[in-house]
Amino acid sequence: MARLLGQARPPGLLTRALRRVLDPRFYLKAVMGLGVLAFVLVPTLADFVNAALRPVSSAEGTCRILNLIDGDTVTLMCPETGIERERLLGFDTPEKYSPNCVAELVAAEKATWGLRTMILRAERVEIAHQGADRYGRALVRLTLDGQDVARAMVKAGHARAYGGGLRGSWC
Repeated sequence: MARLLGQARPPGLLTRALRRVLDPRFYLKAVMGLGVLAFVLVPTLADFVNAALRPVSSAEGTCRILNLIDGDTVTLMCPETGIERERLLGFDTPEKYSPNCVAELVAAEKATWGLRTMILRAERVEIAHQGADRYGRALVRLTLDGQDVARAMVKAGHARAYGGGLRGSWC
């Protein structure tokens, strides 16, 4: 009777699915979901693997690198000091959380992943505490298999040598 009056029947399951797949908003949502996965979940899992597999030797005992804030700042958990954000000495990397341009953000992400990879590949990870900076972060010297990580990060192109003072732009 409804067809006789000119009313169409509601679309079926296949028609609704095709409309959804053909809608550009579907792909925008998929890309956004993958972005969240790539920028949040994957680094978190990688840091968890580093914390679980790579104990860090220090004068305070065996520490763990819980996560990398950016290429030159880490969160360490040590038995004596607890959980602290610590600045790695000898180099400077682009800022990840307050970049001045898109190029700096991209370079910061590369530097963070470069450091994360170096830590994961190292057999022996050691730190030496050397005071605190003006932001209250502990300053530490990080060595991987006996090599200063500052030298390795600069050599890999992820960082600049830095001994304090004004820093140059990454843009």
